[in-house]
Amino acid sequence: MERQGIWLQVSAGHGPAECAWAVLKVAKRMQNDAAAAGLEIRTLDVEPGPKPGTAQSVLLLLIGTEGVERLVGAWRGTVQWIARSPFRPQNKRKNWFVGVEVLMPPTDARFDPRDVCFETMRASGPGGQHVNRTESAVRVTHVPTGLQASASEERSQHRNKALAVARLSRKLEGLRDQQRSAAERGRWQAHQALEGGNPVRVFRDE
Repeated sequence: MERQGIWLQVSAGHGPAECAWAVLKVAKRMQNDAAAAGLEIRTLDVEPGPKPGTAQSVLLLLIGTEGVERLVGAWRGTVQWIARSPFRPQNKRKNWFVGVEVLMPPTDARFDPRDVCFETMRASGPGGQHVNRTESAVRVTHVPTGLQASASEERSQHRNKALAVARLSRKLEGLRDQQRSAAERGRWQAHQALEGGNPVRVFRDE
């Protein structure tokens, strides 16, 4: 079985500093789960958070064969971390939310780079604070299909570009899956019509 290599991005999104604190907790749990399953997992990059001991996002590379889909299925989506705020002891809120996104590395993007165009724009920081005055957000458009994808959660334009390309690749693969399904339905309908329809010519072998 071919070893799979996928990205797992753990992100605080636009949540407060506590969510960025929870990012590191969630990433550590994911790494422990991967190790227990016999999977290789590496930290590719850590985007520092607004306070010491926090991370706005962590990008992990997961490599393995059996067990990859099970681990991905267990973590993909929103993760809730319940704990008192380490920064605001008087705050009654205990629920912090972290997003886990699964992406194929952009090197696996199956489209012609000449078919895409990139736009950059400004992006605000967590919670609308610390406005990013550089154009770090990226939107990528696949010109032949009109599909678009964007990324703005990272401070690095390079990282946002890689994430946007990976998301576009996923959308294109979804489009191809839909087209394949439509083609299969079309072939089946043609087969049904052939069995019960009116032939244009009839030959008898006598």
